[in-house]
Amino acid sequence: MDVTGSESVAESDAEHVRKPQPYTGVARIWYALTYSLSGLGFAIRHEAAFRQEVALCAALSVIALSLPVSTVYKLLLLSSHFGVMIVELLNTAIECVVDKASPEFHELAKQAKDLGSAAVLLSLLYLGICWATVVVSML
Repeated sequence: MDVTGSESVAESDAEHVRKPQPYTGVARIWYALTYSLSGLGFAIRHEAAFRQEVALCAALSVIALSLPVSTVYKLLLLSSHFGVMIVELLNTAIECVVDKASPEFHELAKQAKDLGSAAVLLSLLYLGICWATVVVSML
């Protein structure tokens, strides 16, 4: 029994529940791609912050690619854009797990969410520093 006093699925149906076999080879790569696209789709549909950051990074990427700077600077800017979106996806994953594990308020749940948010803030600051560096180099 679990902490609520009810039987868990594993206890009540143990003989019928099997752990799925891991995929191998090309099938593993294919399923990894579909899971990744599913995650991106979830973030786009359900996370306003992610949609805003995608829009910001898309616009900044167009500008970055049109700047008269070296390829290295362009890659620096583009990598900072991807960094923001990656960190936001990880923050969203943390929030999903915390919401599932602790639907009521708990100080540790708050700290986990705050730390994820701080990571997003730092990625945005890094983006700003990268842009400032490139703009100053153009003067």
